[in-house]
Amino acid sequence: MKLLYLVSQRFPTEKAYGIQITKTCEAFTNAGVDVELVVPTRKGKLTDPFEYYDVKRNFRFTRIASPDFYLPGMLDRVAFYIKQLISAERLVRYARKNGAGVFYTRDELVAFFLNLSRLQTVIFEAHRFTWRRRLFYRRFLRIGMKIVVISQGIKDEFVKFGFSADKILVAHDGVDIEQFDINVSKDQARAELRLPRDVFLVGYVGQLKTLGMSKGVDCLIEGFAIFHHGYPKSKLIIVGGAPEDIRESQQLAQRLKIPDDAFIFIGRQPHSGIPKYLKAFDVLAMTYPDEPHFARFMSPLKLFEYMASGRPIIASDLPSIREILNEHSTFLIKPGDPRALATGIQQFINDSELASRLARQARIDVQRYTWQRRADMILNFIKQR
Repeated sequence: MKLLYLVSQRFPTEKAYGIQITKTCEAFTNAGVDVELVVPTRKGKLTDPFEYYDVKRNFRFTRIASPDFYLPGMLDRVAFYIKQLISAERLVRYARKNGAGVFYTRDELVAFFLNLSRLQTVIFEAHRFTWRRRLFYRRFLRIGMKIVVISQGIKDEFVKFGFSADKILVAHDGVDIEQFDINVSKDQARAELRLPRDVFLVGYVGQLKTLGMSKGVDCLIEGFAIFHHGYPKSKLIIVGGAPEDIRESQQLAQRLKIPDDAFIFIGRQPHSGIPKYLKAFDVLAMTYPDEPHFARFMSPLKLFEYMASGRPIIASDLPSIREILNEHSTFLIKPGDPRALATGIQQFINDSELASRLARQARIDVQRYTWQRRADMILNFIKQR
């Protein structure tokens, strides 16, 4: 089987979608599929995605010429949509010329154009549901397009829209367990990363915002401020984030009077270096707010990477989180409640056996969420008549 994976976004990227796409292509190829990943050109350094994401060079990677330009102020949003339209058209033109048994994409516009071109076996992978895109969804519904979604909440929305449940596969995101379950002790990781060895480290890894929304890092900072007041021998380490988002979080920490030496921003790091950071922390935090995107639609990569690391997790109690985790594998707290977060962190200090038990169970449970299992499940779904 030949599969063309068509992506109309900037690639490679520091955002999580780049990891998800390359890991999916790698896993499809491991399953015996002839995979070609096709992306438009964008300004900037043409980084090798295989090196950037540390994946096997087992699938083909193709860039097609597509204009990249910017307009001042509010007009830049217009420029974005124009670029997306042109990129989608050129990706589909490439697909028509080269052909494949399966055309796979995460972009509604690309899937729409593929269908208008009468190309067969188009698979759309949805990472959210929005009524603003109902024009596309109506077309997908009318032709019976198969859809892969990353959460049960997204599937529920498509079913409400009229799709048959058997046309939709829930395939949560995954993790390369061997990459994250590394044989490195906490002390060794801290020594190599030049992190303090004699304090309690609360860790967060990833972007600080998505779709213009806070990912709950403000709640994390507020909760840590409460915790640190009663347990000064602790530090909050945040790995990742855009510079402007980091500045905003630093200002919040200053307003809360968190000592400068108790709050460390590492900034963006290569994905290959993240496993060692996770190993260095005492507890890993995911404090997503109770907003529709986070509560019902997301399937964050950090969730599975946290689980594979073998470190205890404290997370917001949201339906999307409960699709993967529960009270036996993580410490769940009320979303948006800094005091609950502070109490949860303290609980891990008071009860080390609880921390170890939750971490062990999470590492057992994550075995079901490898990239290879996900790819195999999607391929079986595609082959079903």
